[in-house]
Amino acid sequence: MKNAVYCIATSRAQAETIVEGLKIAGFPSNEISVLLPDTSGTRDFAHEQHTKMPEGATTGAVTGMGAGAILGWLAGIGTLAIPGVGPFIAAGPILAALSGAAVGGATGGIIGALVGMGIPEYEAKHYDGKIRSGNTLISVHTNNSAQKKSAVEIYERAGAEDIKSTSEKAVPTT
Repeated sequence: MKNAVYCIATSRAQAETIVEGLKIAGFPSNEISVLLPDTSGTRDFAHEQHTKMPEGATTGAVTGMGAGAILGWLAGIGTLAIPGVGPFIAAGPILAALSGAAVGGATGGIIGALVGMGIPEYEAKHYDGKIRSGNTLISVHTNNSAQKKSAVEIYERAGAEDIKSTSEKAVPTT
């Protein structure tokens, strides 16, 4: 059964340590999601490439440079401006889930995206508060119990908080 394993990193350095550990353990970049508030501007973290997308939608694609090189390895890393919530850096499957909230101007976009990814609503609200206060949410999709155990060990070694796992919802085929 597929699971997603989540945690909270309290600093960007800790987030990069976790992502690097997941990479070394063989997790593909498109199975790792990262969400953090963009409080210092993308220039301190990575290089922003401007697009012609409308404001309030995805504002740019971010490629890792310098200190952001490990997070830059992630699939589809980009910046989002969610109306009423603020600017965020997101990567992986969560970026696609949040892009709809950014384009549609939805409020509560983070909670809705997390619930849509299979996180129970009470945990999604908890993670939302942690993210808004400057922490980073990291999740990885696992295919078996060995991968799940490996992800938890990587999170624990890095000193991550709020480590949880949940079964992923199956996507309807019709």
